[in-house]
Amino acid sequence: MTDESRGVALEYLKRLDTGGDFLELFAPDAVVFFPKWGEARGIEEVRRLFGDVGGMLAEIRHDFDTIASVEQGDRVVLEGTSSGALATGERWSGGRWCDVFEIRDGRIRRLAIYVDPDYAAADTARYPWY
Repeated sequence: MTDESRGVALEYLKRLDTGGDFLELFAPDAVVFFPKWGEARGIEEVRRLFGDVGGMLAEIRHDFDTIASVEQGDRVVLEGTSSGALATGERWSGGRWCDVFEIRDGRIRRLAIYVDPDYAAADTARYPWY
């Protein structure tokens, strides 16, 4: 099951990058966590979460050559880097992220996205090392 689950997780990222319909990969009762947004429960809230987050981004690209994965049972963990542009035009590269998926019956049941949502590193007042 882990090869199939890893395939679903990677397909999700590919569709994010190309603007494909990634929501069809989610179960109707899916739960998704995104930092600073919180937890979305059910496909309508998941749709709203991705609409909110996606509204900040003009483009995103995941570097598939650097993705590391760990699979156990119905859980898949992917770690990698991304690059892209915000809707404001600011660009980023080398952004580190980690996604934890629970996938059953070919559908994403749970997804926890761990990323700093400050893609452009604009939150400098609180972090003097910027």
